[in-house]
Amino acid sequence: MISKSGQPLDKPLCSTAIDLSLSQGPAMAFRVDFADYEAEGVEHQHPQGQLILALHGAVTCTAESGMWVVPPDCGVWVPGGVPHSNKVTPNARLTYLFVEPGAAALPAECCTLSVSPMLREMIHRVADLSESGARDAHVDRLVRVMLDELALMPRERLELPVSDHPKIASIAAALLANPSDRRTLGQWAEHVAVSERTLKRLMVEQTGLSFGRWRRQLHLVIALRELAGGATVQQVAGDLGYESTTAFIVMFKKVLGTTPSRYFADRLLIAERASGSINQPSSMIST
Repeated sequence: MISKSGQPLDKPLCSTAIDLSLSQGPAMAFRVDFADYEAEGVEHQHPQGQLILALHGAVTCTAESGMWVVPPDCGVWVPGGVPHSNKVTPNARLTYLFVEPGAAALPAECCTLSVSPMLREMIHRVADLSESGARDAHVDRLVRVMLDELALMPRERLELPVSDHPKIASIAAALLANPSDRRTLGQWAEHVAVSERTLKRLMVEQTGLSFGRWRRQLHLVIALRELAGGATVQQVAGDLGYESTTAFIVMFKKVLGTTPSRYFADRLLIAERASGSINQPSSMIST
């Protein structure tokens, strides 16, 4: 297999390693350790809807209308038939839940969903059963309850709206490549050869956000991915171009209501309680 850069891939692509034709019911699940697969997948699609859960590390899912990050205790929902690609941190361990078309009342668009400890454990149980090939009335009841619970999960604000408008796409690509770039709206307008007023209008029309709010959301999505991947708060603050770690923490708390350390500590605690490993030491985000 050859990567986009033309170099041979050392590991297989996860999207080609899972055989969805083996599904025998409304849903099936798989655990995936990215020590065994390439960290960045190619764009692909499948008839089944997909929920992506992060057991460890983080994954960024890119689809036609945005980017979604999957921190602990959340999942990204991708409806069936939607082209998408996933980029994971090197330490990522994920669970994929595939849902057959029409099997549950799930969103018609991509979104990040909060995942309760009970639902997480049901999904993991289905993954165990999918791997063993077991299928009986008990399994069917479990899957049905799991899908009913999934349909009730609230959405999280962890999306970065993107656009295929050439002006907006150019700015988005540049900031994703160098998120510390602090050019103002006026400077970006000059860069893409439009007036500042026109660019301001385009940003709102294409993303639903002002330029300032859109860039803050981009920083949040990148920060969650990098922190979940093991980076320190100081490293992330510097990589995003903040003048101080405190300024970054203020931004993070303004959006998510808590500090980075508390955000991940709370979610790791929930995950450990759900897995029954509360007495084991856990890794925390370094500040």
